[in-house]
Amino acid sequence: MGSVAGPLGHTRVMKRPAWNGAPPRDGEEAKARIIDAAMRCIDRHGPGKTSLSDVAGELGVIRQTVYRYFPSTEELFIAVGYAALNSFLERLVAQLVGRRDPADVIVEAMAYSIEQVPQDPYLGLFLDLGRPDAFSRGATSVRAFDACRVAFSRTEVDWDELGLSGEEFTELLEFLLRVLLSFVNDPLPGRSGDDLRAFLRRWLTPAIQASVPTA
Repeated sequence: MGSVAGPLGHTRVMKRPAWNGAPPRDGEEAKARIIDAAMRCIDRHGPGKTSLSDVAGELGVIRQTVYRYFPSTEELFIAVGYAALNSFLERLVAQLVGRRDPADVIVEAMAYSIEQVPQDPYLGLFLDLGRPDAFSRGATSVRAFDACRVAFSRTEVDWDELGLSGEEFTELLEFLLRVLLSFVNDPLPGRSGDDLRAFLRRWLTPAIQASVPTA
């Protein structure tokens, strides 16, 4: 908002136009713009200090407009997490380039995720707000499973050739996501880097070998 002097010297407050003067074409565009605004607010204020009022102000709308598309703060934050998921998985796939042993791929994927998820201002949003239950629901949703399945299919391991496809592969992803959640919700102090990878390799590899023969 800005202000101008009136004819008698009074100051008039000028309202910023809704949606900053460019209303969305449809509901999908509105949701996308709300998510983008939420990300900008998180960048500016930090995850724990971002409110729906901040997001509404960023867009030049009232809070009820945001609620129309996201009935709760939790739903908006979960949408932000999903929006960031693809970017995170791109980085994860790049981290796994050159690895062909399935156990090595899984251990590195887990270690990288354990280290990076809490540092990501969007994926770690629920943790910063004390919402591990919301994070857990988002991470074990069908949408998360599908995204992880696509990411693992882009590694240099031929999971189908190893006999992992369909329901078996879904079970493996569920196992990995649940292990990841336990680490993210209750971190092990001082366990990172090579020590973290050695720990995961010692206990995860036998479970993986039970279903996936190592190369």
